[in-house]
Amino acid sequence: MKKEKLSLLVAISITTGIFCGVWYVLSGITGLIGWAGFAGCTTYFATGKHGAEGLKNAILPNLAGIACAMICIFFGTNFPALDSVGIWAGLISFVICMLSHIKWFSFTPGTFLGCFATFAAGGDWKLLVPSIFVGAFLGWTCDTTGIWLHKKVNGIKE
Repeated sequence: MKKEKLSLLVAISITTGIFCGVWYVLSGITGLIGWAGFAGCTTYFATGKHGAEGLKNAILPNLAGIACAMICIFFGTNFPALDSVGIWAGLISFVICMLSHIKWFSFTPGTFLGCFATFAAGGDWKLLVPSIFVGAFLGWTCDTTGIWLHKKVNGIKE
């Protein structure tokens, strides 16, 4: 068997370094949240899936987590006495775990990530949603171009 000139891990690492650097600059220019984009990218890679399946498994749970956090923020703001004893955080954590029974939301870490990212963003879901969404596509771009680079350098034909 012929030895590879460039491993898949190194190829994806190269493209990830390039595109994440570009993302950081573009997030500042566009006013999106840079770290939230990295969270969406991380979620894409953490699913262990590629392509459209990876995007779906990253984006939908992230969005569900954002919705859960906003519900928690709403109830915590309107019923502060119960918030101080963690009632809303406990209930939302329960809901997030129960969502894992639904196929589209089965990647529970992605849902928790969307939730805690919302708290980190101060509840600014209008800015968080596009940042995480673009970040998931950042992950897909890093992955897809890394696979392409690996094949190109190693002369792999499909």
